[in-house]
Amino acid sequence: MSIAMIERLDGIRPLVERYQVFLLDQFGVLHDGSAPYPGAVAALSALKRAGKTVVLVSNSGRRAKPNEDRLLRLGFEAGSWDHFVSSGEVAWRSFHEMAATGALRPGTNCLLISRDNDRTAIEGLPFVLTGAGDTADLVLIAASEGDRYDLDHYRRLLAPAAARQVPCFCTNPDTIMLTTVGPRFGAGRLADLYESLGGSVTRIGKPGPAIFEAALALAGAPDRRTVVCVGDSVEHDIAGGKGVDLATALVLSGILADAPDLAAVFDEYGAQPDYVTGSFSFR
Repeated sequence: MSIAMIERLDGIRPLVERYQVFLLDQFGVLHDGSAPYPGAVAALSALKRAGKTVVLVSNSGRRAKPNEDRLLRLGFEAGSWDHFVSSGEVAWRSFHEMAATGALRPGTNCLLISRDNDRTAIEGLPFVLTGAGDTADLVLIAASEGDRYDLDHYRRLLAPAAARQVPCFCTNPDTIMLTTVGPRFGAGRLADLYESLGGSVTRIGKPGPAIFEAALALAGAPDRRTVVCVGDSVEHDIAGGKGVDLATALVLSGILADAPDLAAVFDEYGAQPDYVTGSFSFR
């Protein structure tokens, strides 16, 4: 497909006529972390009124409930989505299963990288928190504070663990995050850093197929021709959606809002959407 064949939309209304199931990203599509984008609250509610199945699929290192609580605080209408699947929720359930089968021993020292000292990613798991890479048995990168610290801060923190080949899990593969001071490096960039220091990383979330398969299962295993994946990242949403044979729509309100050359971005990641729209609005 050439870039000329991508259908340009002014909003999501045309998609409502073509698809029954919507897999929606949150950051960069619905909100920027501090406020909804214009028209997003109304558009999400309109999808439900139109009888659509809406599954929010996010590379958030937090579990589903804290993400849903934030959407409500931001003003999104309760009941305007059917399910919420976060990479943090997928990871938590995986760790819980490992603990139940004995694959994860009680008292495992965990170096948790999160925002605002948030510990919800490990609540109920048999981890003991440690603040030092040289005492960690496992590293969990759930978020980045790239708006507060530079990469050298994280390099000093992670290097001792990477040198000892401590297993690392990244539950937010996004390399760029939106903050109140503009785009900054995300948790995915910290995973890249860990690998550059000699460690190995298991990434959980988009563009990996597991999180999409989990979302489709919650949606009732629909015919994939009736599903559209909507996001603001070519690397994660578009490539990931294409990887599981879904139609995709790129929203230009997030990390690509000021991208000068979309064709170059599509070439970089070897994927391009079926649709492009300037905003997630119902028009």
